[in-house]
Amino acid sequence: MQALEEGLAQSEEEAARPGDRGRLVTASFLMLFVELALIRGTAANIVYLLFFTNLVLLASFLGIGLGFLRAGRAPDRFGAAPVFLAAFVAFVLLFTVRIGPRVRLVGLAGTPAMPEWLSVPLIFVGAVLVMATIAGRVARLFGRFGTLEAYRLDVLGSIAGIVAFSALSFVGADPLAWTLVVAAAFAFLLRGELTGFVIGSLVVLIALGVVISLAPRDTWSPYQRVSRQPRTAYGKITLFVNNRRHQTLAPIDVLLAQQPYYAYPYTHLPGNDPGGVLIVGAGSGNDVAVALREGATHVDAVEIDPVLLRLGEELHPDHPYQDPRVTVYVDDGRAFLERTHATYDVILFALPDSLTLVSGQAGLRLESYLFTVEALRTVREHLRPDGVFAMYNYYRRDVFERYAATLARVFGHAPCLDRGNSGVGTSSQAVLTTSLEPGGISCHTPWMERGTAPELATDDHPFPYLMSRTIPAFYGATLAFVLLASVVLVRTGSGRPVRAMRPYVDLFFMGAAFLLLETKNVVQFALLFGTTWFVNSLVFAGILLSVLAAVETARRVRLPGPTVLFGSLILALLVVWVVRPESLLSLSPAPRFAAATALAFAPVFLANLIFARRFREVSASTVAFGANLLGAIVGGVLEYGALIVGYRALLMLVTLIYALAYLTRGRSRWALEDLND
Repeated sequence: MQALEEGLAQSEEEAARPGDRGRLVTASFLMLFVELALIRGTAANIVYLLFFTNLVLLASFLGIGLGFLRAGRAPDRFGAAPVFLAAFVAFVLLFTVRIGPRVRLVGLAGTPAMPEWLSVPLIFVGAVLVMATIAGRVARLFGRFGTLEAYRLDVLGSIAGIVAFSALSFVGADPLAWTLVVAAAFAFLLRGELTGFVIGSLVVLIALGVVISLAPRDTWSPYQRVSRQPRTAYGKITLFVNNRRHQTLAPIDVLLAQQPYYAYPYTHLPGNDPGGVLIVGAGSGNDVAVALREGATHVDAVEIDPVLLRLGEELHPDHPYQDPRVTVYVDDGRAFLERTHATYDVILFALPDSLTLVSGQAGLRLESYLFTVEALRTVREHLRPDGVFAMYNYYRRDVFERYAATLARVFGHAPCLDRGNSGVGTSSQAVLTTSLEPGGISCHTPWMERGTAPELATDDHPFPYLMSRTIPAFYGATLAFVLLASVVLVRTGSGRPVRAMRPYVDLFFMGAAFLLLETKNVVQFALLFGTTWFVNSLVFAGILLSVLAAVETARRVRLPGPTVLFGSLILALLVVWVVRPESLLSLSPAPRFAAATALAFAPVFLANLIFARRFREVSASTVAFGANLLGAIVGGVLEYGALIVGYRALLMLVTLIYALAYLTRGRSRWALEDLND
């Protein structure tokens, strides 16, 4: 085995050349930037991926892992990366899948949509191919440096990639800006290799970015593509989000004539005086316009997507956001409720259905933390003595029963029910209204539980749209495909025998555990500070900075043996287990942030000290790094276990997998250090 490792190391060693540090940082930047762009772009065009953005993330991990495993064993195909990327983007545009009239899935120009069983695997394989060709160049540059120096440069490039993509999101940049950044990075890395074919591919890639970005009625928010249709004769404008109908801006008279449920909550108010109103999910302004018409003295309008707010300000026929009684907050609804000290006469959850997942997190949607038992208790605390809370939407029956039962538990009595029209499929309009005290509102039809309501959503299990604690069949089938494809591609496409990765099985386990730890941190910060894109970007940047700090520490400080380091990590995970995230919600923002940061990033730092110390001694850095990335795929699949056991239980799984990493550390120099301590 030692001879095999030495042979692999010799095949990969190549002296660093002038400028290689800059090239490695740029290649790592490109790799992460393209990964983020693929996740956003595919979800914006293929409705199958609206609730499975994790698929492209897993494909990216597999592609990067294959790229590292093939380094030194196969020809460098980096020059083909622009070709594959342009072909992938063209495929997504030509075989787009959207929800058309009468809820039919249609493709480009109304043609029949490519079936899910074909579209999803092709997207997965295409993303793997794109990322593998980019990662191959990263791996070759990686192998020219010492292990920790290479890892350090890779992390610096990744930090630059997430900062750049976040900055473009902040300014509302469209895919043309993404393609220009990507093309510039390719041009820099391919200097001296720019054949006519490669140049043509970059031109095609930019042209595709132009085609996407010049769509006259499309606007890109940090979360999604928002498309608007022309104003109708009745003054209505329909908004689509990621190829799915989402909102309609309408004059208030037309709105209430066609959808009277908007006004139902106000019919229950004592004295018909709305007073101060909080609207969560204010969107493009319909709910705000109704509140003003009903006589609200002040309206706090909270909306997470700045583009929806801006379109409402510009296009709503009644101009509700221009009214001096309205204050607008671009924020996550739960986060706003946790931070504000204001109380209200009326609090409305106004159709807060984002249709959007928190990027890369299994099953967690932007509004998931709004509908938990704990969230509605917070709502209760912000109601004035005679205050009223109402929520309305087109509810699926099980979701409606869950929400009604949650209100009954939190407020101590059954909510009032107003039914509207039937919606799509089994969904129907419904308004649930309640007050602090029984009899606090006038109500003709109180909700009555039919059978047993589904389990209530909680902060630990924030999946209000999940019928039961199970992994839906679509997720299960797709995850099985991901695992099968990973096994096949690693065995046939890596260019290495599987036994080459056996010395690094502990790094494989570290990759799986770290992905789960990263997921737990993203979810925890989403609960404590909101599911906004800015919070998520800060968390990912914080994780990468923790990785960088661990690498720098490992380069400069003599670390203890694995038993001490793993023991410290297990202790840190135990502390995180004991201190439940929701217990931090009672703290003011500054100490809450300090406590959350310490709890989240202490295990991340320790985990990366372990990884950096182990990685420093490997004989074949690209094989070791590839094994670690393949482990991340398993972690991404295991992440869906939260749908069954909740997010807190993931800590137990993280602890178990790190224990496996400790037990499988083998007889390396790293393992033998315990004998010398």
